[in-house]
Amino acid sequence: MLAKYKLGALVRWRGIAEGVENSNYLLDTSSGRYILTVYEKRTNIEELPFFLNLMEHLAGQGIPCPVPVHDAHGEVLQQIHGKAAAIVTFLEGQSVRRIQNVHCAALGEWLAHMHIAAESFAMERVNTMGISHWRQQANGLGEQVERFRTGIRQEIAYTLADIEARWPAQLPSGVIHADLFPDNVFFQGQTLSGIIDYYFACTDMFVYDLAICMNAWCFEPTYEFNITKAGYLLRAYHTVRPLSDEEMRTLPVLCTGAAMRFFLSRLHDWLHPVEGALVTPKDPAEYLTKVRFHMQVKTIAEYGL
Repeated sequence: MLAKYKLGALVRWRGIAEGVENSNYLLDTSSGRYILTVYEKRTNIEELPFFLNLMEHLAGQGIPCPVPVHDAHGEVLQQIHGKAAAIVTFLEGQSVRRIQNVHCAALGEWLAHMHIAAESFAMERVNTMGISHWRQQANGLGEQVERFRTGIRQEIAYTLADIEARWPAQLPSGVIHADLFPDNVFFQGQTLSGIIDYYFACTDMFVYDLAICMNAWCFEPTYEFNITKAGYLLRAYHTVRPLSDEEMRTLPVLCTGAAMRFFLSRLHDWLHPVEGALVTPKDPAEYLTKVRFHMQVKTIAEYGL
């Protein structure tokens, strides 16, 4: 496969253990360093042009993200042993283990820049993990959810009904990242150097992307909400892309929905562990705590803005 590219000779390669959905490899060549991704069974091959074109578009707009590499014939997608594959540029930096205010501010600033850059991206993709998916997912879990916690099935049903009743219909929308957890953001020192893993990207409300980030970045390891970190994140975002009054008013329900989305996903994985999997399912209790917190929030002032 590498012979199709003008990347020089292969010096060394190694697998990257962090890959969960796909198989990733670090390639060192005589021209530089790259990432090879081999797309596994759970990836919808038909959607790959959306993700790859998005990365190329964002990079062209100055967003620090991987750039798909074209082969000598201008192609990005390849085949390895019957599986789709692509090579992208390597980003320097590493994800942070102890999130500080400065990291939240940098994330907010770059998230706003990303949303602005994405407004000129012509392609669209339905959010298959959005609000229309949650009730079906919850119903699919059935009565077995009581194995996790007694009474949780009724609580999920009540919370979903509340989210659905308050969910906004018309807010500024476009392509969002939708999975911007700390392990998908690289820093060099206190400077944000890269945003990776666009394979959940979709078309949805920009402020919903911000809500996902608040859940992922603004709670302590003991699950307490950190209003200071949230304030840094929101103010940095608002400075670049000002939030409308309606976006600010609906942020509590969007944060509740974002927490519910990941709670249901984790609950599914906890109830249906994959035998022999190298990755241990994450505890759903973290996001249940976040759902309950956001259900009590009335105004954006409680988020530090």
